Amino acid sequence: MNAAPEAAARRMIDAQLEAAGWLVQDRADMNRTASLGVAVREFPLATGPCDYLLIVSGRACGVIEAKAAGMTLSGVAEQARGYQPQPQQVLARWSDPMRFDYEASGTETLFSDRLDPLHRSRRVFAFHRPETLHHWLKTGSSLRARLADMPPLITDGLRDCQVEAIEGLEESLGRDRPRAFVRMATGAGKTFTAATLAYRLLAHADAKRILFLVDRNNLGRQTLKEFQTYRPPGTGRLFTELYNVQRLGAAGLDPPAKVVISTIQRVFAQLTGTELSEEDEEVSDFERGWGPPPKTVSYSATMPPETFDIVVVDECHRSIYGSWRQLLDYFDAQIIGLTATPTVQTAAFFDENLVADYPYEKSVADGVNVPFEIFRIRTQIGEHGGRVEKGYTVPVRDRHTRAQTYRLLDDDLTYSPQDLDRSVIARNQIRTVLETYRDTLFTELFPARSEVPKTLIFAKDDNHAEEIVQIAREVFDQGNDFAKKITYKVGAKYAETVIAEFRNAYNPRIAVTVDMIATGTDVKAIEALIFLRDVRSAVYFEQMRGRGVRTIDAATLATITPGAGVKDRFVLVDAVGVTDSLKTQAIPLEREHGVAFEKLLEQIASGRSDEDAVSTLAGRLARLDRKLDDAAKAKIEAVAGRPLSALAGELVDAIDADKIEADARQRHGATATATEIEAVAADRREAALDAYNEPALRRLLIELKKASEVVIDDISRDVVVSSAWDEGQATTMTTDFGRFLDEHRDELTALRILYGLPAASKRLTYASLEELRDAMMRPPWLLEPLALWSAYRRLNAEKVRANPAKTLTDIVALIRFATGRADSLAPLSSDMAGRFNLWLGREQRAGRSYTQAQLGWLEAIREYLAANIEVTTADIQDQFGARGGILGARRAFGPRLDALLDELQDALVA
Repeated sequence: MNAAPEAAARRMIDAQLEAAGWLVQDRADMNRTASLGVAVREFPLATGPCDYLLIVSGRACGVIEAKAAGMTLSGVAEQARGYQPQPQQVLARWSDPMRFDYEASGTETLFSDRLDPLHRSRRVFAFHRPETLHHWLKTGSSLRARLADMPPLITDGLRDCQVEAIEGLEESLGRDRPRAFVRMATGAGKTFTAATLAYRLLAHADAKRILFLVDRNNLGRQTLKEFQTYRPPGTGRLFTELYNVQRLGAAGLDPPAKVVISTIQRVFAQLTGTELSEEDEEVSDFERGWGPPPKTVSYSATMPPETFDIVVVDECHRSIYGSWRQLLDYFDAQIIGLTATPTVQTAAFFDENLVADYPYEKSVADGVNVPFEIFRIRTQIGEHGGRVEKGYTVPVRDRHTRAQTYRLLDDDLTYSPQDLDRSVIARNQIRTVLETYRDTLFTELFPARSEVPKTLIFAKDDNHAEEIVQIAREVFDQGNDFAKKITYKVGAKYAETVIAEFRNAYNPRIAVTVDMIATGTDVKAIEALIFLRDVRSAVYFEQMRGRGVRTIDAATLATITPGAGVKDRFVLVDAVGVTDSLKTQAIPLEREHGVAFEKLLEQIASGRSDEDAVSTLAGRLARLDRKLDDAAKAKIEAVAGRPLSALAGELVDAIDADKIEADARQRHGATATATEIEAVAADRREAALDAYNEPALRRLLIELKKASEVVIDDISRDVVVSSAWDEGQATTMTTDFGRFLDEHRDELTALRILYGLPAASKRLTYASLEELRDAMMRPPWLLEPLALWSAYRRLNAEKVRANPAKTLTDIVALIRFATGRADSLAPLSSDMAGRFNLWLGREQRAGRSYTQAQLGWLEAIREYLAANIEVTTADIQDQFGARGGILGARRAFGPRLDALLDELQDALVA
């Protein structure tokens, strides 16, 4: 084949092999014991030279089939598996057939293991390290084979929902499903389930190492405690006495660790070499909302993709959010998700493979969780806002320093319920809510009680939380220990101490948080939740509500809340209408998956400017920016006057609610009406979309997007509505091919030659076929040669004599058949075989006969021509090294070699 694309791919593959610890050698320089892992280029085997032979500890164990970047690899797997030694070939090897095969293009890599039950190729981020393959070879079995043969589960001490989850996950793992997830209601024991599964995978499937991912540090600490107290059934020992459990920190991975607990931020930082602050591990990006994407994950020798066999993702509806998803795609591991609140996006990421479903309603029915009741508090200010007349002096607090000054109002201060506790804090509104809670506590909410139940209050931000804490102490006539703040601003260590006190001690009775313990954190004694903030996300609301659902035995509850009796429910106190407002599932920036990029730009150019359009365009551009190379980005900057990332950022800013409100206040003052705010929002969207009125920018964006990606719809659910061959589509494709040939026959060199028109070159070249293929693949034609071949087979099966060779020269055969120059469709190699025999006959009649050695050379050249359409003396030197290159050819044919190459090309290709 042509050297250029393959050579570029091989350079990338060489670098990837070396990064993974392999020593790459040429066949002539082979030393199979020079390193634990040796990759030998162009090693001859029974079906021809393989691109790379993999040797581990002196013995061959697999091959790599290299293809040019951009080629699809799934069809190459059979070719790679076919590379095996000849029966009598002297080659030290681990097994017959060799166990491993890779298909690689430098940008994509597939891998398969013959010992896997299904022997199915899977995508891997990089080549496995030699040490990894050596371990697998010495083991003599594969993890996936062991997963398919797990012993029965000991169900003692497990809830039915936990048994269902473990058995469902093990069945999925045994069927080699790459992803699976479990929906288990908060409080149903997800972490205990994961610990049980982890023990079984380590003990019975000999898993190397398991990664347990969380997205906040306090959840990591909570998970570690669960593993430290877990006793696997039948062992009589703690899990941590049987296996090393590590919480991943800045020092990196501890090699003996069998279970590694880490925030997804920490693993990401280790893979990208970025600094990570303590605060970065204390808050989830899901809670922060959309932000600029971090660095791209790249190969790490200290944490290669095969570091973990299984990745368990806690709260997986959050951990697949945003840019963290690339981390999950990095590891060569089966992924297990745990969540109480799956979204549509969760189900899509896990390939709809929900193996166990245990919703909150079922958990309440089973007595695993407690039900709740809603107690609604409505206040005048909370419902309608407030007004302070001009002339009054009001305190003003700096958000960052909390320094308080005083301001005389020159105009009336009017604020809406939405302004509460953001731009305006109405301390009396907070006090009114807490006084109402106090006054109804022992009469309506918890009759016959005398102790304030453990109460968690959700605030809007840290300043709001600070005010609530102070007012709560005053309302209940208590000191500092009674009510405390648990937010990121207080520091991780202090917050963890307060969480432990809130969980186990009498004080504090009231905890105020923003996000830190809004999700995931387990405090079973909570009996009241007070919402002083609204949330729009249904998933987030469910997670927050889940802080109160857990059961607790009466004896333990009595030590924390004396006289409480049995926790048979919890109370949700709604002071802001959180249970009234419409909840929407958390969605990514891109809100309209169903609108094509080209259609979206057309709508915007025609005047569409709603928030969903702006948000969706921002998401599309942000994704496109990560896919484009520097040259493509430079084209956009030249047309738009600024980088693509800046264009996306402008769109995000245009719909930022805080910036819209700030802009509205600047234009209309503090009393801006809803109509005025919406007008400002519309102006900001229009301004951000102005750049897309330029047709040149729209055309360029559409062209680059089409060239950059294949869209994968992993959101839509599908069912079979019919199953039959679609001749209509095949007819459309072959008709389009005919139109393409008619329209380009005078433009493209290869077509001019094939049509017999005057051309700059008398013969086809590989470069001319590449030019032709690229033109076929560009919009609007999108004519992929293999798909065309299949279309002709669908329409004229009797005339299609064989499968395509899957080389560039298939295009020649397609054109000859489409234009009537050939009666049947077959790979060029078949046609060349007949032409070759005719040429040999003419040579014999001319008095020229060839020895067996010469015939071997001629047949090899014929096969090379069938794949590459042309051959030069340089190709003889580069591609026929096993036969001695150009020196071997000249020894075989003498001075006639150059003329012979011309004759063969005229006879076989014309």
